[in-house]
Amino acid sequence: MKETVKSFLLTLLVVCSLVQSYFLIYRLPGSDPVVKTENDYIKTENMGAEMRAEELIFPAQISVHMGENQHTVFYPDSMFYDLIYSRLKGRMFEGFQRNGVDNMNWTEIRSKYPGVELQFGSGVPVSLLQKVMQLSADPLFEEESIHRILIYTGENEERARVFFFSSHGDVVYEATKADLTVQDVRQQVDFGKDWIPYTLKDGYYIPEKPIDMVETLLKVGVFSTEQIQGSLFFDPSITRIIREKDGSEIYTDSKRSLQVRQDGNWINYTDPAAPSAGENSPASNALSSIDFVNQHGGWNGSYRLEQMDGSDEMDGVVFRQYFGNGQFGAFPIMDFRSFRFGTISLALRQGTITGYERSLLYVKAGDWDKQVVQLSGGQELRDKIEKLSDVINLYPAYLPSLSQEGLLLKPTWIVELSSGAVHELN
Repeated sequence: MKETVKSFLLTLLVVCSLVQSYFLIYRLPGSDPVVKTENDYIKTENMGAEMRAEELIFPAQISVHMGENQHTVFYPDSMFYDLIYSRLKGRMFEGFQRNGVDNMNWTEIRSKYPGVELQFGSGVPVSLLQKVMQLSADPLFEEESIHRILIYTGENEERARVFFFSSHGDVVYEATKADLTVQDVRQQVDFGKDWIPYTLKDGYYIPEKPIDMVETLLKVGVFSTEQIQGSLFFDPSITRIIREKDGSEIYTDSKRSLQVRQDGNWINYTDPAAPSAGENSPASNALSSIDFVNQHGGWNGSYRLEQMDGSDEMDGVVFRQYFGNGQFGAFPIMDFRSFRFGTISLALRQGTITGYERSLLYVKAGDWDKQVVQLSGGQELRDKIEKLSDVINLYPAYLPSLSQEGLLLKPTWIVELSSGAVHELN
């Protein structure tokens, strides 16, 4: 009997020792384990700030239709843009009915009736749009991606009409129950009076007068390669460096690679062997991308979810940086091959991040050199546009360039062509 009790106590002591060892190594449930796997990353400290999806979803511009073919356009961070957008975010939209987009003459509606129009660029999944606007649950509607919202009041109509345009271009959804009165819409339209007049042409807007922007010279710093490398590799000490003929450097641990280009201020990270995990949908891909950036570099400034591309095997998410200075609003910073800056791009396979591109430049606090400049409007602008064919969009933006003095943001007009090409309008 004594031997049985001794054996039992010995076994109990061994089990307790093993349990204690487990908790010492892996800590308590829900906490980070001491032992890391190859797929774990170390969160980067003291770089950019973390952001929520709600902060990254907003219209590229808001157009105001005043009837009689009169329009104006407001840009992010301008006073009337913020007033209109904040009011619409507090309204409820329900009772979605699906219709063919060709069933109505939208150009005539924009020209004839007072209303406002929110333009989201290439589109935002409805499940993400629900984070910033009050949209009722609807199984069919929630599968869509929306690229513009049109709100207007027709003749002799007692309620405002609200339409959500699918990014696929073939259907539109009307919210038959909208928490908006005709008077609400008219108040928002009144914000456009006495502002710069715009003309609607082929789906985009041309200002009839020059518009003001601020040219700015920013003081910048550069995050070190070691900072970003430490967050992207399981063990940075085992990475090796490959130096290319073009001056770029590649850090690799034989599974992942980090290419540093453009004199050390642009990175291209790839992890082709990353295991698939999680849901694969446009909304979940965007959220996964936001989480990844939060943990690996953060956000240095204001960004907008701009583009979501997908194929049978790979998906991509692009965030574009916006810069604002004063009363004129905030405008996108263009990322051209001549100088990479202004975007954070991620590639995904089955919901897992496999690629990551961004700049390591960041703007320093302090006083900046700045001056107000004018972008052309009216006939002068039309003459420039007419030299191109198949223009589908026109908007003001910043063209960045780097010198010893700092980062210069030069205002410019940008045109998008039906082919997908984007050009500076000299």
